[in-house]
Amino acid sequence: MFNKLMIVGGKDKTGSEELVKELTLEKGNIYTIVGPTGSGKTQLIEDIECLSDGSGLTKRKILLNNGLSPDNYRSSYQNRLVSHLSQNMHFILDMSVEGFLEMRLQCTNFNSLSKSTQEIIECANELSGEKIYGDYSLTKLSGGQSRALMIADVAINGTTPIILIDEIENAGIDRLKAMEILMDSDKIILVVTHDPLLALYGNKRIVMQNGGISKIINRNQFEISLLKKLHSINKITAGIRNDLRIGKELRKEGYYELQSVLE
Repeated sequence: MFNKLMIVGGKDKTGSEELVKELTLEKGNIYTIVGPTGSGKTQLIEDIECLSDGSGLTKRKILLNNGLSPDNYRSSYQNRLVSHLSQNMHFILDMSVEGFLEMRLQCTNFNSLSKSTQEIIECANELSGEKIYGDYSLTKLSGGQSRALMIADVAINGTTPIILIDEIENAGIDRLKAMEILMDSDKIILVVTHDPLLALYGNKRIVMQNGGISKIINRNQFEISLLKKLHSINKITAGIRNDLRIGKELRKEGYYELQSVLE
């Protein structure tokens, strides 16, 4: 039974040893990955995705549970450990949304359709601006719709215990709703983000610098209280964003809540 993932430190961009020598990630937790552009955030999740054996660019090793090598998982589809939702996601398959989801359900559940395609589509539509329908062609979906569909599929139908998400805030979807959906699954979730609201969602923050893991920060009580306030602000800005999207003219009398925050 897979419960933990261990990252054994490698080298940063200068060839020096990473400051964090070892990090254990456990199921049921969210870990956010933060740092400036070019600090190595995406490279870290790529190392995890390929279950690095220490021979790659960073020399990191990814181990399972109590130090077991993941050799049996690197090339096996049925035993696949990782789902990676990248920044840019578009489908190239010329088939319907429903047909694709039926194929996915058959592959992951081995012909036992315990989940319905409609359940996944409804979940995706909670995240996407424009609705997705089962008879839509995959190639006609926008980047945001494609991302919403795959998040819903991973959350409802996915069997992989590790989910990697690269900058979900740039996907054009309801990022907080996406996090809530993913949090309900008993998985290890790693999120690369520049968004302070998403960064504070993590039980721990992995701080990247110069290509290496420089520190691990446990979320404190002040940050938890700050997260609640940021939620309130986000609710207001999300409402404004939606009003602008649907072509509504904004007027002062409609935004008393915003005015109280700004004063």
